[in-house]
Parts: sequence; structure tokens; C-alpha cells
Amino acid sequence: MNWSWLIALVCPLMMIFMMFGMRGGHGHGGHARREPKLEELQKELNELKAQNEKMRADIHSITS
Repeated sequence: MNWSWLIALVCPLMMIFMMFGMRGGHGHGGHARREPKLEELQKELNELKAQNEKMRADIHSITS
């Protein structure tokens, strides 16, 4: 039995499903990505530093 027709049919169908799965369809989605401001980055960095210090203190208290 010749199955080459099945492969020829499955390939384009899989491509369509993958495009819609990745939101690659034209006219769908595509929101512009906003660059974060310096103040937002600084605030996030400070929050991460505070979390890091808290984790260091927790680890130190556990190991002591």
C-alpha cells in the first residue's frame, strides 16, 4: 500500500496547527512589547536583592 499521499496531506495540516499554536497567524495578537523604564528595573533589582538577603539569612539560621 502506498502511504505517500498521507504524508503529503499531514505535513501542511501540521504546519497550520503549529502556526496557530504559536499565534503565528497573520492579524492575530502581535502586541507591541514595551521596554521597561529604568525606575522599574531599579525597583525590581532592589526587590530581588532584598529576597536574596532574606534567603541568605534563612540559610544561615538553618545551618547554624
